[in-house]
Amino acid sequence: MEQLEIKIDELHLKDLCNEVHPSIFDENDDYDMLIIRLPLIDQTLEVKSFGFVITAEHSYEYDKEAKTFKPFADRFEALHTRIDKISDRLLKAFGRYQELTVDMEEHLYLDKTMKHFMTDWLGLKRDILRIERVLLRASQTMEQVIESYEHEEGFPINHYLDLHEHLDRTTRSATLQLSKLDYLYSFFSARTNERMNRLIYFLTIISAVFLPLNLVVGFFGMNTSGLPFAEGSSGTLNAILLMLSLVVITSLVVYVWHRNTAKS
Repeated sequence: MEQLEIKIDELHLKDLCNEVHPSIFDENDDYDMLIIRLPLIDQTLEVKSFGFVITAEHSYEYDKEAKTFKPFADRFEALHTRIDKISDRLLKAFGRYQELTVDMEEHLYLDKTMKHFMTDWLGLKRDILRIERVLLRASQTMEQVIESYEHEEGFPINHYLDLHEHLDRTTRSATLQLSKLDYLYSFFSARTNERMNRLIYFLTIISAVFLPLNLVVGFFGMNTSGLPFAEGSSGTLNAILLMLSLVVITSLVVYVWHRNTAKS
């Protein structure tokens, strides 16, 4: 194994052991170290780093559990196949986030009630933002790998360019989903504010109708002498008729005002 354990710097070995180390390509005299950090989407979103070492003759993947280097059959092609397999899995799984965003969009356009909109929206926003951030770094790292080896004999540049395009495409898709989520949040906020304004408007009308009644009740509720309708047996009836008259008059005033406002 070219005495690989002896060649690897101790700090680089710690980087290779790190489960969440950012994507990086480090060129050295005896070897190059490549760490690709990619999202893994199963039931939940996880992010995992994969470490590789490339020498002048071979390439290796670092097994974090066994803490050993596993050699590939060839220097470049097998390395590409390993990373490409993970990126293809990500590209297919990312479609689930796109479907969730589309479902949320359809519910809003159909004006359906979404009890957990903010919880679902925040979950999607958090995951997709994390995917975009991780893939952006991975795409930049893969670009460095291509620039470093593109002139070497036997380097399958078209395969690595295709791999870089997959990472870049998923990154652009994540950016698009983030923009769509921002738009959906604005749409949801506007619709919520409109409903709240309607409710406040309705409550304002009710308050305007019953305000004269409150004034009448407060007036006749004063503990003083000489109040109207205090004498005689029909005082209560007269007070009720007065309040009903005020309700009718106030309602007509509010109706006329609302109709004129709607026309203008």
